[in-house]
Amino acid sequence: METIKKKYERRESRYNQLLQKQKKTDRRISNLRPAVFFTGIGAAVLVNMVHNYILLTAILVLFAAIFIYLVVRHERLKNHMRYTTFLRDINTSSLKRLQGEWDTFKDDGGDFKDSNHSYSEDLDIFGKKSLFQWINTANTFIGRRKLSELFLGIIGNSDDIRERQEAVDELATMLSWRQRFLAEGMLAKGKMRDPGELIHWARESSEFFRNYWVVYIFRICPIITIILVVTGFVMNIIPWYLTAAALVLQFGLLSYKKKDRYWMFSIVENYADDLKVYYKMIELFEKRKFKSPYIKKIKDGIKDNKGLEVFKQVDKLSAIIDSISNRRNFFYVFINILILWDFQNMIALERWKQNSGHVLKKWFDALGRIEALASLAVIRFENPDWVMPVICDGNEPVFETKGIGHPLLTGKRIYNDFTIDNEVKVLLITGSNMSGKSTLLRTAGINLVLAYAGAPVCASWFQASLMEIITCMRVSDNLGENISSFHAELLRIKKIVTEAESGEKVFFLLDEIFKGTNSLDRHTGARVLINKLSLTKSIGLVSTHDLELCELERENDRIANYHFQEYYKDGKIYFDYKLRPGPSTTRNALYLMQLAGINPIINDGTSYNCKYN
Repeated sequence: METIKKKYERRESRYNQLLQKQKKTDRRISNLRPAVFFTGIGAAVLVNMVHNYILLTAILVLFAAIFIYLVVRHERLKNHMRYTTFLRDINTSSLKRLQGEWDTFKDDGGDFKDSNHSYSEDLDIFGKKSLFQWINTANTFIGRRKLSELFLGIIGNSDDIRERQEAVDELATMLSWRQRFLAEGMLAKGKMRDPGELIHWARESSEFFRNYWVVYIFRICPIITIILVVTGFVMNIIPWYLTAAALVLQFGLLSYKKKDRYWMFSIVENYADDLKVYYKMIELFEKRKFKSPYIKKIKDGIKDNKGLEVFKQVDKLSAIIDSISNRRNFFYVFINILILWDFQNMIALERWKQNSGHVLKKWFDALGRIEALASLAVIRFENPDWVMPVICDGNEPVFETKGIGHPLLTGKRIYNDFTIDNEVKVLLITGSNMSGKSTLLRTAGINLVLAYAGAPVCASWFQASLMEIITCMRVSDNLGENISSFHAELLRIKKIVTEAESGEKVFFLLDEIFKGTNSLDRHTGARVLINKLSLTKSIGLVSTHDLELCELERENDRIANYHFQEYYKDGKIYFDYKLRPGPSTTRNALYLMQLAGINPIINDGTSYNCKYN
């Protein structure tokens, strides 16, 4: 069977070969255009010398037609080359992701970072080397936001998650379609705008330009004026001043609501390029048949009552905006006076808004949801050995997994097994420095985020109930709000306790809690907190260096000890990052200090000599 890597390499090579062929054609057309131009000029000059004007006209028309054909074909070829380049680059990026080089991807979702969120900072959801940077393939503003929303909390219930899983499974099999869909989004010129302003504009109405009599007047006036121009200036049948008066009248009419008109034109023109991208992406989506009930539901949700495809309605708006953009043409001012083109565009916009404006947001949301699902489908496609999680509907909290690893550690992944349920609610993780305690907590958290999003998880078995994820790991000072790290930690822990004691199911991850205070208070506070949480419907993991906390297992059967350990060889320290039952029995801080060139001193002033076998 062809491996995932081989598929990407084959597609990258195929698109690269196609691009080279297109570049050769591009060079031929580039050379042919001036040749046709100068040949036509030369032939015209020669024929003009013999005064054969019929032949001269034929030559000019022929060479002009050939030249225009070459210009149009050249422009179309350039667009095809851009598209092919993007398809090649998509496969190049996919190979980088497989090789663990995805941290070079430009879009890391940094604009979604929120230090006050209950887990996104601790679990590396956004920013450099984040979950978003690893897997996002969305290009539209709403597509990126929909993916971020899937990562920021539970959307829907367990049935919704299972429907998203089915959709992700289907999209994972549609490699060619997904890559074309992604390439269409990449054709945008620059970063795509937030369509909020356009959506707001589409919901507003200008009753003046919807009024039947106004529309009738603005339609009939240009027809009358054109007749007057032809009969007055061209045929000299009527006095010229009647024609001039009609033109002056229409020029005066154009001053009516001029500011409002130009403001509206400027809004829609800002989205001219984006709408062309939306058009192609929605067309690709609407023309594809899907089996997934979730995707069918999205597709049915944007159907027009009259049976008109959405992409055609978007294309119609795009065509109106192209017409508005002609205002920058030198001849537009004359055409505008003659046929009141501004008003014709305003009427067309209002008619479009009346028919489709109220559902524009629904279209963009649907497209964004498909982009988000397509991103999750990449995980499924590239990691066929990962499992789709089982989402439990019971009242009791559960987190059970086998062979779980951190999805972002592509080259150094270690797998572990553990279970947290209604019987054992708190796993107390001990171990020496750098042994893997914090990574285990993040492994559990980030996989649960993927599970709730509807994506596969990095495990051979995984089941979990719906729980609110709250972490307390990377707490730091907030100078802007005059909050110390210890105070910030207390606020986060208070949130966990409040939610847990209210009866909510919370999945908590606590890393070295109360590290901002003295050892006695830290130990006492941790004991009280862990015991308190074990009495609620919440479950979670707590990492600590305080080995005294391991005594909790004897006092409370809802708490279990697990640990990581290290070993030493040839004067070096090694870790296997394997989770084992029971408390830690080793320490390595002094040894690590010695390796760093710091010679620890004990009470009598002599050096402490670290000896490990």
